[in-house]
Amino acid sequence: MQRVVVVGGGFGGLLAVRGLHRADAAVTLVDRQNFTLFQPLAYQVATGSLSSVEVAVPLRQILRRQRNARVVLGEVDGFDLDARRVSVRNLPNGGTLSLDYDTLVVAGGARYSYFGHDDWAPYAPELKSLEGALDLRDRILRAFEAAEVEQDEATRAEWLTFVVVGAGPTGVEMAGQIAELGKDVLHSEYRAMDTRETQVLLVEATGRVLGAFPASLSASGERQLRSLGVTPLLETTVVGIDATSVEVETKDGTRSRIPARTVIWAAGVTASPLAGLLAQATGAETDRAGRIVVEPDLTVAGRPDVFAIGDMVTVRGQQLHGVAPVAMQQGRQVARTIRSGKREPFRYRDKGELATIGRSRAVGVVRGIRFSGFVAWVLWLGIHIVYLAGFQNRLLVLTRWTFSYLTRGRGARIIHRP
Repeated sequence: MQRVVVVGGGFGGLLAVRGLHRADAAVTLVDRQNFTLFQPLAYQVATGSLSSVEVAVPLRQILRRQRNARVVLGEVDGFDLDARRVSVRNLPNGGTLSLDYDTLVVAGGARYSYFGHDDWAPYAPELKSLEGALDLRDRILRAFEAAEVEQDEATRAEWLTFVVVGAGPTGVEMAGQIAELGKDVLHSEYRAMDTRETQVLLVEATGRVLGAFPASLSASGERQLRSLGVTPLLETTVVGIDATSVEVETKDGTRSRIPARTVIWAAGVTASPLAGLLAQATGAETDRAGRIVVEPDLTVAGRPDVFAIGDMVTVRGQQLHGVAPVAMQQGRQVARTIRSGKREPFRYRDKGELATIGRSRAVGVVRGIRFSGFVAWVLWLGIHIVYLAGFQNRLLVLTRWTFSYLTRGRGARIIHRP
């Protein structure tokens, strides 16, 4: 029986494990968390549309019927590729563990990059994790609470100003949701101030929002953002962040200070530290974002028994976006390779991309057909329901979305850290 160790329970790693359910293999999945996060909906946790349990499912629950799969809760801190061994620390009992393998699959994911300014992180949290989403929810809701009791008008305006850095899908979705929260959801709940004075600024270094989309959809997305009251600041870069402001620089070199108490970072990614550990162990090359370069069959150069997939890798000779469908297809292919022993180059089947902007607002391209507005929004809802793990979660999210659409309410607005 083949021993397979999979590191990382995200989209790629989990699909690799599930793809081995009928294989003659003993599969061990290692992750620092006991759940898998449906990351495309993390921003809805951050804005109170969904609760954390609706976008996160325990790994053991997903794999409960897969008798050849085992879950280990811990953090991988080293690879001994010659001995075919993975070392794991921070186990729940405080100990360490060594796992022997015949085949290793590493799917460590990625995190946001602050482009050398990690000192900005305390002031501009990211949205790559459930903890980050909950932290952002607290910050956003506390900003409205602070504005309610603030006596100074200028300071109140700072609390009601939200700056989102990065106009990719995550940044656009966050900006639209915050604008709706202030202008459409909360205005009847506060007495001492008008939440419709909320200002949402979307800072983007390039010349358009949703740069990975066709130009026509990018323009449509910008129009829909503006209709919600979001102000895109294009060809503008962030050069400084502190507790009360963001300093930006335009293309012509002009600098200005934006008074704002809440900043959300959604610009640029860097690979998980696991990519560096694996590169160090194998001598493999990495790109500028720290992603390890893998061969077309998703193996690490010179190591046919070691696969690396997902956002932490660059496939040699291919330009792929760091999106969930890429990781999922890679996970499935790795499972097929392990089962059959037949190696083939990875070819991504691009089925399209969708980004929601707000209620009945979205853009997308599916199999070459472009959609915008309500139709794109309905497609986005349907596709995300289908890919969400667990029937119970699908039912809960569908119910929550239906209720929110009919009432414009958001029931997950709890500040869990006062």
